[in-house]
Amino acid sequence: MDATDRHFRGDDWYGDDLGAARFVDCTFTDVDLSEATTSGATFERCTFHGGRFNASAHTATAFVGCDFRRTSFFDATLDGCKLVGSVFTDCTLRPLTVSGGSWLGVTIRGANLSRLDLSGVDLREADLSMSDLTLSTLARARLDRAVLRQTRLDRTDLRGASLDGVDLAAAELKRTRLDLAGAVLLAELHGADVDTSA
Repeated sequence: MDATDRHFRGDDWYGDDLGAARFVDCTFTDVDLSEATTSGATFERCTFHGGRFNASAHTATAFVGCDFRRTSFFDATLDGCKLVGSVFTDCTLRPLTVSGGSWLGVTIRGANLSRLDLSGVDLREADLSMSDLTLSTLARARLDRAVLRQTRLDRTDLRGASLDGVDLAAAELKRTRLDLAGAVLLAELHGADVDTSA
């Protein structure tokens, strides 16, 4: 299924297999995609208002430059998906199963992302301001130049994550799990001159 510049309103795609469908500049208003599946599909510059992706499964699917508003991803699975440049506003993003993928430049502000496993996900230049990442795992994630202003990192696992250009001092740290490189970065942000050769 291919569609360009179309408006889907209130459609019931529950359990549908959309395969490698391609949607460009489309608007989805209150569309039910619960338990739907995609594989290699592309959603480019699409807008989602309301609607549900509950228990849906997506493999190597791209949501590029999309705008999600009040959309539910409850219990959805994103395996190797690309969410480059997409914006999520007032969305339900947990529980969510994520395996790899590129979330480069996503904007997810003020969201509840607690207990999510985002290990190894590419989150470079992502804006996670004011989001709650309590007990989430970001081990080996790429967080270079990500914005973590007032982001809650309570017992968040950042071990092995790349943090170049990240202002950890702007985040809310509480028993945050860091490896040596992360601890050095944090100390330097607070004005310390760290000598790891000593």
